[in-house]
Amino acid sequence: MTQNTIDSRRRSLLRAAGSLALAAPLLGLGERAFAQAAAPKTKLTFAWSQVSFCLTPVPVAKETGIFEKNGLDVELINYSGSTDQLLEALSTNKSDAAIGMIHRWLKPLEGGFNVKIVAGAHGGCVRLVAHKPSGIAKLADLRGKAIGVPDLAQPAKHFFAVYLKRHGIDPDRDVTWKAYQGDLLGLAAQKGEIQAIAYSDPLLYRIERDIKGGWLQLATNTSPPYEDKTCCVIGVGGDLVKKNRPAVAALARSLLEAYDWIQTHQREGAEIFHKYASGLTVDEILHLYKQLHFHVHPTGQSLRDQIAFYAQDFKDLGVLKPATDPKKLADHIFTDVLK
Repeated sequence: MTQNTIDSRRRSLLRAAGSLALAAPLLGLGERAFAQAAAPKTKLTFAWSQVSFCLTPVPVAKETGIFEKNGLDVELINYSGSTDQLLEALSTNKSDAAIGMIHRWLKPLEGGFNVKIVAGAHGGCVRLVAHKPSGIAKLADLRGKAIGVPDLAQPAKHFFAVYLKRHGIDPDRDVTWKAYQGDLLGLAAQKGEIQAIAYSDPLLYRIERDIKGGWLQLATNTSPPYEDKTCCVIGVGGDLVKKNRPAVAALARSLLEAYDWIQTHQREGAEIFHKYASGLTVDEILHLYKQLHFHVHPTGQSLRDQIAFYAQDFKDLGVLKPATDPKKLADHIFTDVLK
């Protein structure tokens, strides 16, 4: 073998060794990247109401991959039980998180459920409408009239009791509250047993659509001074906040991102929600979106202040205990996982 041949083979071996040396770190990087990509997602259960069109961002976060992008594997649970049962499920780790109306949650949370509010969701859940044949033309005309609600502990009843009081109408003496189940509210208005209804959509929308005579909207829970207030909030079990605060923060970020997404993708959101919407078309869902404030989802000090604001409303109404300090209650039931 000639010296030139030996030198040529030596150079080939050196080049091969150099290539392997360069490739080794890249192979290691690839393995690490694959391991990171394959890292298991944090599993959480999320309770929501499939009939509530205002919660469209919940399935949006699931179906568009927002939860997954934030490292979560979220199981959606359709929940139709009482508020106390829901908060107990969160307190005892039977469910991890949920969205609910602050008007339903404040009193039970005052009682000590181990649940923390971590973010606002939206505004515009409930409306007060009058049946036009009753002759009601403005809010003051409700004096001496009957307002129908689905039950006397319903959020719409509590909210509009406060709202009427703000406008000089005594909610206990000047109006009568009557409870009717579901679609019977519309029939009660048709018979003249009630003259107005305080409730949420889509059921209230269906009543307006199906009961003849016409309806006049008197107020919503985005009427001043509530136009910049959230009505629904995101809550999690207190134990979960202690054990896995990053997962709770990821959940809150995911839902807030979904709420931002739907502001510019409303038709796509309506199409996602349509599979859950009994008796509503996509266009009807879009019509209902117009009353919602998807952009109102406060966090941090802003949300803490809003919780205290509502707590003061409820204290003035006599729903909360006279000794309850609204600001201290807000401090106790809110935790800022996004700071």
